[in-house]
Amino acid sequence: MRGAGRMTTIWSGAAAATAMLAACSQPAELRVDSAWIRMPAAAGRPGVVYFTVHGGEAPARLIAISSAWAIRTDMHESMGGPGGMASMKPIDHVDIPARADVAFAPGGRHAMVYGINPAVHVGDTMTFTFTFADGQRIRRIARVVGPAASGPA
Repeated sequence: MRGAGRMTTIWSGAAAATAMLAACSQPAELRVDSAWIRMPAAAGRPGVVYFTVHGGEAPARLIAISSAWAIRTDMHESMGGPGGMASMKPIDHVDIPARADVAFAPGGRHAMVYGINPAVHVGDTMTFTFTFADGQRIRRIARVVGPAASGPA
């Protein structure tokens, strides 16, 4: 019976290797995850939504972000300026390379969310729709966090 334990180990290893190869050969799917929104410190100011877009098999172009819980959402990019002053500029699209991850994170790309419905509070969620140039739309839920938060709770 000594050999039976060894054969089980060999078969388990082979099954794991087959599963890993199958996962590697599956087509990549365009998707959005890790979404969260930082509420503004003062009423009437915009909030900021962060997330990651994972590229699919082909390149994609993110052209809009929207929510029924806000009047408008604009994409921006932060950058360092002269004398260490940070600035940001609006961007009308973001190219998503095939099989690549593009993060919208503090200090970089982000989306400003204007006119957030006053019924939205810290601890709630908001649904966002991410629209791509090919017409694809992806809906994702974002956790609502306070103005001092550095990430989702």
